[in-house]
Amino acid sequence: MENPVIILGAQTVGITALDAFLSNEVVVYCLLDDDAALQNTEFLDVPVMGNTDDKELLKLLGKKCEVFVATEDTASRRSLTGMLHDEYQAVPVNAIHQRASVSPHAWLGHGNLVGANAVVSGTAKVGNGCLIGPNAVLDARAELGDYAQMGAGAILNADVVVGEQAFIGAGAIIVAGVKIGNKARVGAGSVVVADVPANQTVFGNPAQKV
Repeated sequence: MENPVIILGAQTVGITALDAFLSNEVVVYCLLDDDAALQNTEFLDVPVMGNTDDKELLKLLGKKCEVFVATEDTASRRSLTGMLHDEYQAVPVNAIHQRASVSPHAWLGHGNLVGANAVVSGTAKVGNGCLIGPNAVLDARAELGDYAQMGAGAILNADVVVGEQAFIGAGAIIVAGVKIGNKARVGAGSVVVADVPANQTVFGNPAQKV
């Protein structure tokens, strides 16, 4: 990546993205965050310079800077991504840690975070704005919908389909062929052996509706 990156969000997701970019020797120009307590501070020698809608800084997007959306809340990530597209014709880049393994035969959308030691296998598909934690695994033909999230060490076995905005907790295992509906939530450490409907929360081994 030739251009430096501006990261929108300076909390947990933002710092994780910052580490991913720095691991690839990508220059991060600054972070932006709406929390005034974080502004005028630094993380890993990179300054937090203003709000996520700072027009003076966002006008750098395009020829001079790339952008990554790293806010904690899914709705906020979607909203900011839409604003960047509509007002600045900017599409967020992917933040893939240098120690992650992403197959050249996998399909990735835009604005995804792939943590250290995560594995995205060949023929796996990742939508837009997804968060894939460290040591998480997407096996062959697994699909992760837009703005879905996988916690650290979560595993999607072959042919698993995870819907948009779904949440897979840390260490959860989704057995081959299972479908997780839009906005469904899987608790940490769960083993999911049956399909989970949209908006449902499951937990346990085997996972049951909460």
